[in-house]
Amino acid sequence: MSRDGYYSRKKEVAPLESAFNDLLKAYRLEGKFKEKSLVHDWPEIVGKTIADRTSSVFIRDKKLFVKINSGPIKKELLMNKSKVITLIEEKYGAGVIEDLVCM
Repeated sequence: MSRDGYYSRKKEVAPLESAFNDLLKAYRLEGKFKEKSLVHDWPEIVGKTIADRTSSVFIRDKKLFVKINSGPIKKELLMNKSKVITLIEEKYGAGVIEDLVCM
């Protein structure tokens, strides 16, 4: 590219967080990073009880798939599906997931 174009170097010092966010935007990886962060932070979002009975968590086509080993906890999670989605949207922003599927 040109020297003064898109890839030109910034002259001011930027905080690491800001530089990292700019890097994610430049490579269009923001969505994937938020998805991976969500899967990693699942125990923090739902709590220890549900996390201990969760065997797998993954995201596909903006749907969060959660495999729960306990029937009553699965039912409780399905009843509070909208609350869990709201918690996720508050932390990661709208559009990361659209639905929660319990298996």
